[in-house]
Amino acid sequence: MPTMQRTLRGTGRSAAAIPSWRDRKRYLWLLALVIPSLIPLSAVAVSLSGSGLFWWSGPLLMFIVIPVSDYLVGPDADNPPESAVAILESDPYYRWATYAYLPAQYLSLVLACWLWSGRAGIPMSDLDKVGLMLTVGGIAGVAINTAHELGHQRARAERRLSKVALAQTGYGHFYVEHNRGHHSRVATPEDPASARLGETLYAFVFRSAWGGLRSAWRLERKRLNRRGKSTWSLHNDVLNSWLITVILFSVLVAVFGLHVLFWLIGQAIVGICLLESINYLEHYGLRRQKRRDGHYEQVRPAHSWNSNSVISNVFLFHLQRHSDHHANPHRRFQALCHADEAPQLPSGYATMVMLAMVPPLWRRVMDPRVVAHYDGDVRKAALSPRTERRLLKRFG
Repeated sequence: MPTMQRTLRGTGRSAAAIPSWRDRKRYLWLLALVIPSLIPLSAVAVSLSGSGLFWWSGPLLMFIVIPVSDYLVGPDADNPPESAVAILESDPYYRWATYAYLPAQYLSLVLACWLWSGRAGIPMSDLDKVGLMLTVGGIAGVAINTAHELGHQRARAERRLSKVALAQTGYGHFYVEHNRGHHSRVATPEDPASARLGETLYAFVFRSAWGGLRSAWRLERKRLNRRGKSTWSLHNDVLNSWLITVILFSVLVAVFGLHVLFWLIGQAIVGICLLESINYLEHYGLRRQKRRDGHYEQVRPAHSWNSNSVISNVFLFHLQRHSDHHANPHRRFQALCHADEAPQLPSGYATMVMLAMVPPLWRRVMDPRVVAHYDGDVRKAALSPRTERRLLKRFG
């Protein structure tokens, strides 16, 4: 693997003057492209074997292959030295690793519509189509994560690509709410994307999705009002993002028939639920405390759950190193670091999403960890008004 041998920008020093460091995961980042490749691979596997099980490759990858791989490979808390960060961030290889996801994403969507329409000549039962919908939805969910990475960058072209990646799920308002809402209000009662202690995944998904949409609209209305522009115009980043989805779905329906619209809506819902499930994990029960002046304390690593499981991290472009992401939101994924101060999840995101689907198990595993993080003082945690009395009685 290549070492850091180029000149550090703005320092005039050669990388040879600093200790040699290698990104051991450099080529593993390309594993993310396996996800949008599942559709053509499944179609080939079904054609050769005749088994419809392969249409369920997305759920099988997420709920079996990745969790088992996380367990077998184990964690990796290796951090790049600060002296290597500038070189990592300027390396175009990593940018192209994220760019490549988008064409693969949309080729898989077109192929899925062709299969749903019946024109591919591959017999599919309704159950097969449901499996394909879940797999496409998983691809769409990871595409939102790719959009998350692109949307945080300063380059206008990358921010535009972020909207394109979000179009498959119709979740374009995430571009607004995440960057200008969530990052400023994270781990506070004002943030719909920060889960409360004792809140179930199912209650959170609805609250976060609806709250994020309302927040994005308010943020855009305020921004456009300051500029003297109408909210109901294409200057509105919520509306122009949604327009991309309308155009995309209209073209797919025109080409493959109205029948595919049902499956398109279904896969979008799956992708959104996957995103919100990950949101649920990232800040569950964590709360920034208010200072004496009434303002919240600065965001610290202690306000995000982290995981260093290698396989989930490479599939999700280091999303699990979430504390450093909040501390350095413009830092590219390859340079994100593990933070010792951050509370650590007991496993990778894929395993934790499965756990969250069973609320009693989730609470048994995670609630004591939240309370321990606050040295036994449950009052410092993010308490839901509906569960506060029960939690104070249990942990108080």
